[in-house]
Amino acid sequence: MAEIRYKLDCEGIDWVAMKAALVADHFDNGRTAAQLEASFRHSAVVAIAYAGERIIGTARALSDGVCNAYVVDVWTDSAFRRQGVASTMMERLLERLPGQHVFLWTDDAAGFYQRIGFDLCNCIGLHTLVGEWLVNTSATTSR
Repeated sequence: MAEIRYKLDCEGIDWVAMKAALVADHFDNGRTAAQLEASFRHSAVVAIAYAGERIIGTARALSDGVCNAYVVDVWTDSAFRRQGVASTMMERLLERLPGQHVFLWTDDAAGFYQRIGFDLCNCIGLHTLVGEWLVNTSATTSR
């Protein structure tokens, strides 16, 4: 098995390959490769895991740089789960968010996040969609 390495910036990322990996692992939410690139480049911190040249994991956080951050897009390829990939990506994100309250939302991995130090909160998550999903002026070209 290839050694797993972690990239903490967006330089040299093959966004088309990332899109294909997400689609193949049924973790795609409809963003184009260009929209994925815009999402990651506009994030405060990112972590992308590789096995050889293959993208096998992603995580990123949005932050105001002062007191609040929000973790999104945490994914590990099914073939690499339970090998410490997501834990390492989260560790790399969190160490670059000192002094901040870090929030995330999960529908099926609460146990994992609790094991790495997150606490369940007694709160209600709310959301709204402004207009149509993914119809905006973000990177609109397909790659």
